Amino acid sequence: MLDLLNDLLWGKVLIVTLVGLGLYFTVASRFVQVRYFGSMFSIFAQAFQRQKGQLSSFQALMLSVAGRVGAGNIAGVAVAITLGGPGAVFWMWLVALLGMATSFFECSLAQLYKRREADGTYRGGPAFYILHGLGQRWLAVVFSVLLLVTFGFGFNALQAYTVANSLHDTFGISTRLSGIAVAVVISLIVFGGIKRIAKSADILVPIMALSYILMALVVIGMNLEAVPATLALIVKSAFGLEPAFAGGIGAAILMGVKRGLFSNEAGLGSAPNVAAIAEVKHPAAQGIVQSLSVFIDTLLICTSTALIILLSGIYQPGSEVAGVVLTQSAMAAVVGEWGRVFVSLALLLFVFTTLVYNYYLGENALHFFSEKRLPLLAYRALVIVLVLWGSTQDLSTVFAFADVTMGLLAVVNLLALTLLFKVGLRVMRDYDDQFKAGIKVPVLDPSRFADLDLDPSVWPAVHAKAQKTSPSQTSPDTLVAKRS
Repeated sequence: MLDLLNDLLWGKVLIVTLVGLGLYFTVASRFVQVRYFGSMFSIFAQAFQRQKGQLSSFQALMLSVAGRVGAGNIAGVAVAITLGGPGAVFWMWLVALLGMATSFFECSLAQLYKRREADGTYRGGPAFYILHGLGQRWLAVVFSVLLLVTFGFGFNALQAYTVANSLHDTFGISTRLSGIAVAVVISLIVFGGIKRIAKSADILVPIMALSYILMALVVIGMNLEAVPATLALIVKSAFGLEPAFAGGIGAAILMGVKRGLFSNEAGLGSAPNVAAIAEVKHPAAQGIVQSLSVFIDTLLICTSTALIILLSGIYQPGSEVAGVVLTQSAMAAVVGEWGRVFVSLALLLFVFTTLVYNYYLGENALHFFSEKRLPLLAYRALVIVLVLWGSTQDLSTVFAFADVTMGLLAVVNLLALTLLFKVGLRVMRDYDDQFKAGIKVPVLDPSRFADLDLDPSVWPAVHAKAQKTSPSQTSPDTLVAKRS
């Protein structure tokens, strides 16, 4: 049954939908991910700032990267290359480049329709823009159930499986023992709430991502002469032009799209839940920032893993070595056995932050149904049980379960994005107009979106604060008058 659903979702529905919508969003937005690419990096100015009460845009970015960067970047890329050949990497790149536009719109909409909680913090995401943007509560409920199952249960089991097998291959530690250890650590963290999660993420994520990229650069430097040929192999294999992979173009596309989405999550509807909780002056600002997390995840970290595997010489078509073991063996072949240890430790950090991120997404979905404490405690207990279960399962079972729930989640979110795309364009054009007028920090004027179901306690407060701190800036009302 799992294989049947996977073939239907990934072989027919999602490949066309993901690539097609990503291309449409890109063209219709005049390549928003390219136009604001330079602006994305300005967010790093917030790296050493700490905002009281609310999460900063940088913290939301790091939390999002923490979720995207995980088993998919190390084990998922290895699986994609094993089953789809080197050409799968090219299709991962394509999905990421188009996905940057998709991520912009889903995260901008999440910001626009977010709600303020009783404690002053924010909550939002696809369930909120489906409910308040489309007025379809039943579809919001469906999405929330899928989000809870996919991230709270399915992906957590998958992450636990990957780290348990990595530690077993490197140190000989029992997978059951690893599962228990991970479950204990996660249980201590998840009771601290989203602020504690964010504080740990914006410290750990830059360290782990930079160290992994630096190690990849070492491998590339040691095999510099082979890099052009390896990149050519990736492109040729993607179109069936490489003799060894001539018949595998279908597998390359399938695995590239599937593992690409699993890794960067663009269009999946997960990142908007985190994007919504940041304190920003305009929804599009966080959409731009979140596009950067897709770039970091796939174009930098996934490419690093792919080059480590392909430059090592250990990869052979039809090899039985797969998943994280392939990545570890490739690293060890280039730098020595300590490279195997490095990959295990990097994966441990990646998986740790991703498990916590997945937990938060599940909690956010549960919060959509009930704010009572008993369901929350039951959810936490089930998460810990699934971590233990996942650490002792086989690769095919865990991946198949995660693929099905992820595919269904993507279908619901992409449907909502399509129906709300005109609203997303309005938000983007409002930001564009202010940016072109020389306003460095555009501000949302809620009166220009009075026809939408926005939370009146959110945007007027942000708008008033921004105008007070930036009196010299041209207001959105003045811009409207000028254009008239």
